[in-house]
Amino acid sequence: MEVLGKIQNFLETQEGEGKNGNWKKASFLLKEDGDYGKLIKFDYFGSGEKVEYVDNLLKYNKVGDTVKVSFNVESREYNGKYYTNATAWRVSNENQSTQSDDVEPASIGDDDDLPF
Repeated sequence: MEVLGKIQNFLETQEGEGKNGNWKKASFLLKEDGDYGKLIKFDYFGSGEKVEYVDNLLKYNKVGDTVKVSFNVESREYNGKYYTNATAWRVSNENQSTQSDDVEPASIGDDDDLPF
């Protein structure tokens, strides 16, 4: 699933050590785009070599940025109650663009030698 929206807040980052090495989890709130956009809490998890992905999420995104979040939704039962999590597996910052449409690319070489 994917959703586009603005980051409203970053919540407390958690980290620890498990059987597969170090892990880190960052949670953030996203307000969906649109007239009736909902507020969604996402968890972004990294373990082992992928701990740096969580660091990059926090480094390259800030409150107010428009992002596209790819995520999975999962529910689990505990003591007769059900809990649902939205776990992000990709966060793409839509504010960063490689080149603006109104900027012309630089010309390469001299165009004076055209035959017409």
